[in-house]
Amino acid sequence: MNTNLIVTAVTPGIALAIIIYLIDRYDREPVGLLIKTFIGGAIIVIPTVFLESFLSGFNIFNGLLGVAYTSFIVAGFSEEFFKRMVVMRVAYNHAAFDEKLDGIIYCVIASLGFATVENIMYVVFRFPDVETVGLYRAFLSVPAHMLFGITMGYYLSLAKFCTNPSKKREFYSKSLVTPMILHGTFNFILLSGDAYLMFIFVPFVYYLWRTNIKKLNQYYQESKRNNLLGENGGVDGSECE
Repeated sequence: MNTNLIVTAVTPGIALAIIIYLIDRYDREPVGLLIKTFIGGAIIVIPTVFLESFLSGFNIFNGLLGVAYTSFIVAGFSEEFFKRMVVMRVAYNHAAFDEKLDGIIYCVIASLGFATVENIMYVVFRFPDVETVGLYRAFLSVPAHMLFGITMGYYLSLAKFCTNPSKKREFYSKSLVTPMILHGTFNFILLSGDAYLMFIFVPFVYYLWRTNIKKLNQYYQESKRNNLLGENGGVDGSECE
C-alpha cells in the first residue's frame, strides 16, 4: 500500500478538523468527544455503502433523471442521514453541547470523519494511478463535506435550543433536508457531464462557501458574546419566535 497516497487521502480531513476545532476558541469541546465523533463519522461509511448499494437497485431512470436519483437519494440522503445520526448518538444530548456553535462543530467533525474514509477509498483503492484525484478531492469533495456539515449543524442547533415544538420539528427536518439538497446539487452538477450545468458549478461552490461561512460566523459571534458575558449570556432563541 502506498504510504504517500494514504497521507494524501487523510490530510485534508484532519487539517480541516483541526481548523474547526481552533475556531471554537471560547468554549472548546472535549477532545475525547470530538475524536469519538470523528471516528463515528468514519465508521458510519460502512452502513452508508450498504444503503447506497440498496437504493441504487431502485434507480430505474435514464439520463439526467437517473443522475438526479443517484445524487440526491443514493448519495445525498444516505450520507447526510448517517452523518447526522452519528451526532445525534454521540454528542447531541451530551452536556458539552451547550451552545449553537457546538452543533456546527460536531456535525463538521462527523462529516470530516466520513470524508476521510471516503477519500481513502477513492485515492488509495479506486484511483491509485490517477494523481489528480487526490488533489481534486482535497480542494472540492472534502471541503464540500465540511460545508454540508456546517449547514446540518446550524439547523440541528436551532432544533436543540428551540422551545417551540413546531419550530423544533421544522429545524430538525431542515438539518437533514437542506444538506441533502446541497450535497445532491453538488453531485448532480459533477455527474451530469452537462456543459451548461458545469457552467454554474463555480458560482454554486461560491454560494456554498459564502452562506456557510456566514452561518459559522453567526454562531461564532454568539459564542463570543455568551462566553464574554458569562452568566448574563445565554442561547439566542429569537429564531423560534
